[in-house]
Amino acid sequence: MSGIYIHIPFCKQACFYCDFHFSTSLKKKDELINALVKELEIRKDEFEDQIIETIYFGGGTPSLLTNDELQLLIDSVYKNYSVIDNPEITLEANPDDLIDNDLSPRAQSRGLMDKRIFENYRAIGINRLSIGIQSFFEDDLKSMNRAHNSEEAKKCLELATQSFDNITIDLIYGIPNMSLEKWNENLEIAFGYGVNHISSYALTVEPKTALDSFIKKGDYPPIDETLALEHFNHLIDKTKTQGFVHYEISNFGKPNYFSKHNTSYWKGKPYIGVGPSAHTFKNNQRSWNVSNNSKYTQSIQNYVLPNTIEILSKEDQYNEYVMTGLRTIWGVSLNKIEKDYGEDFLNHLKASSKKYIEKEFLILSNNMVENQKRIETLKTTQKGKFLVDGIASELFVLN
Repeated sequence: MSGIYIHIPFCKQACFYCDFHFSTSLKKKDELINALVKELEIRKDEFEDQIIETIYFGGGTPSLLTNDELQLLIDSVYKNYSVIDNPEITLEANPDDLIDNDLSPRAQSRGLMDKRIFENYRAIGINRLSIGIQSFFEDDLKSMNRAHNSEEAKKCLELATQSFDNITIDLIYGIPNMSLEKWNENLEIAFGYGVNHISSYALTVEPKTALDSFIKKGDYPPIDETLALEHFNHLIDKTKTQGFVHYEISNFGKPNYFSKHNTSYWKGKPYIGVGPSAHTFKNNQRSWNVSNNSKYTQSIQNYVLPNTIEILSKEDQYNEYVMTGLRTIWGVSLNKIEKDYGEDFLNHLKASSKKYIEKEFLILSNNMVENQKRIETLKTTQKGKFLVDGIASELFVLN
């Protein structure tokens, strides 16, 4: 089983913290969508031996596309690939795109047209929404340059939950000067809408973003790691009391509501990435498309894939498995390490992880069952979760 990721590189405006590839100009949107359709067709032979179980519209802001445009892309997947019955089809969306602000006050009060937006999504096969809330507070949204406001965040969830059961929302923690009480209120508001999945990330300063520039100029407070850790631990505790499973460092889902698409990434399943900047992975090969809309479109029009290909060494594959495994509840299987990479890699993992086990950042567990046999797995403790990426890098094997 595998998935298809479709990158929609358009946004209304640039969030100050974002370093994803996008454009705020929609002038050549039609041209690019046609290129996406063509890339899906060009690459069908790459995955002719795969069954597609998930389709994910990411970005950028996929909710800027019309239903007809989304339908065209979904139809193109079905036309060129083998797809399971009832695949998970996720649409990333911003709150301001999910409500109709141009309606008359009377129509808005009834919410009729707003609700139809969600019904139309369902009609074309979308069955999971990923809504970029980030915060329910106006000052936070303004400081991040989000396109929506607090009222729109709440209104869209009120309407979305009437039509969709499978909804995830994004929330950002570690925002400078955000008190623990304010962070807790963000979580309580989210719980109040009955969402079944939350993806939550620490505010991170990426190079060459507006946020990076503001901090360097002294126009924005620096990131406080101590505050972020406090928020993170509170997030873990609060979601647990609400029945969420912390199945990946940044992801919390109730049973049966884990993201199938993202889980396939973490478990090393093959996937195809379509669109500018999108990544593809299969076997020991990774590729990524050029991060430029014009170059991407022109190349696809000439039936040339504008991608760079990397063949992953055994060390690369081991390192990626350790990194992703430690971020999830499934951990790193010592049996898999020995089977797929060899005894030298297993010995390296045992030796390099020993100090982190002693510090109670990692733990060896035999609770995982595989082929009716208990297998030993290396997992991250709650104490080690916030530091997991740094810990994982210490376990890598260098090329």
